Amino acid sequence: MQLIDCEYNCRREIMSAKWEKKGTNDGELTFEIDLNKISEGLDVAFKRVRKNINTPGFRKGKMPRQIFNKMYGEEALYEDALNAILPEAYDAAVKEAAIQPVDQPQINVEKMEKGEPWVITAQVTVKPEVTLGDYKGLEVPKQSRRITIKDVDQEIENRRERQAELVLKEDAAAENGDTVVIDYAGSVDGVPFDGGQADNYSLELGSNSFIPGFEDQLVGHKADDNVDVKVTFPEDYQAEELAGKEAIFKVTIHEVKAKELPELDDEFAKDIDESVDTLDELKEKIREELKQQKNDAADAAIQDTAVAKATENATIAELPQAMIDEEINSQLQQYLGNMQQQGINPEMYYQITGTTEDDLKKQFAGDADKRVKTSLVLEAVVEAENIEATDEEVAAELKSLAEQYNMEEAAVRSVLSDDMLKHDIGVKKAIEIIADSAVEVKDAK
Repeated sequence: MQLIDCEYNCRREIMSAKWEKKGTNDGELTFEIDLNKISEGLDVAFKRVRKNINTPGFRKGKMPRQIFNKMYGEEALYEDALNAILPEAYDAAVKEAAIQPVDQPQINVEKMEKGEPWVITAQVTVKPEVTLGDYKGLEVPKQSRRITIKDVDQEIENRRERQAELVLKEDAAAENGDTVVIDYAGSVDGVPFDGGQADNYSLELGSNSFIPGFEDQLVGHKADDNVDVKVTFPEDYQAEELAGKEAIFKVTIHEVKAKELPELDDEFAKDIDESVDTLDELKEKIREELKQQKNDAADAAIQDTAVAKATENATIAELPQAMIDEEINSQLQQYLGNMQQQGINPEMYYQITGTTEDDLKKQFAGDADKRVKTSLVLEAVVEAENIEATDEEVAAELKSLAEQYNMEEAAVRSVLSDDMLKHDIGVKKAIEIIADSAVEVKDAK
């Protein structure tokens, strides 16, 4: 490389970035920042600094560069100049070295002398190498896609249940399936406990919404009956002070109501679905809906199993902890974001649940390494299959996301680059390759 004899306003080709692997996923990246870039950085640094300098004979912020250099020395600008130009220089070196960092680098300045290129080293953790195993033609358990008359009848019955009316039972004992309106007051060793009291509570017997044994003891009783219900809280009960304790509930039954189901006829069919005129039409529509649901579930099961097998078949020497931590944080932010959409901010969530951020992180840490490995394997399949997303596919993905999140396409574009969209499209195609080539086998392991 030839260096023209000038101070800064000259062009000098940057030396090739040098990557030296130090560990399984770690290494050292060495690169130069050329004189022209240094000059640009110094200009930026000086403009920032002189705004706050008061110098006799000059208005604030108007000190000439030459005067500054004489008074303070140009070296006083080096740190600010480096901060200004380092991100771009580092990105260029990463691209040239063809590495994929997965964490923030540790930067060290090796050489920073006037009139010479600056030499920088960066300790970098990179994406691990993936050795793919078999990912095509994988055997998966055969999925049932058959819809029976029983399935349709059960769905019809479920919809009848949702249309049921509660009818007061006069002087009749409560049965499973009935709804009772009750007052109750619970105590342990004669002492009432928080949350153990309620008035005019509607409870469906057999719903298993109360402590095991509670609902069973109300079966056979009528309105105006007073019942002492004795139960034992489960050992794993959420309120630790009650876990495993025996409790007595004083219960007063005010009303007993039975479900009255609508007649199974054409009128019922039209009531629940305006697009049909007869019960037979409703059954056929439900059959098609159930068929679609079962096909979707079967496809999802095949996809999940095949991708899991492809991941198991691949070899990755070591997962960087930075990638696992990033996955945990990503899951955490997504979860809290969903809560936020329901009007529950993180502070409120932690208060309601009695948990902390660390508790949630531990929850998401359980299979974080598996999720990271799966992502790496899918990206490796994208590379192995030379998968590339077209501009048309990017545009379609952008439109789909905008519709999904009820956002303008421009708003989605502002947070998702083309590279990010192409990455997601590529991963989807990789999943399709794995799933579509999978073979359903009755006794697949």
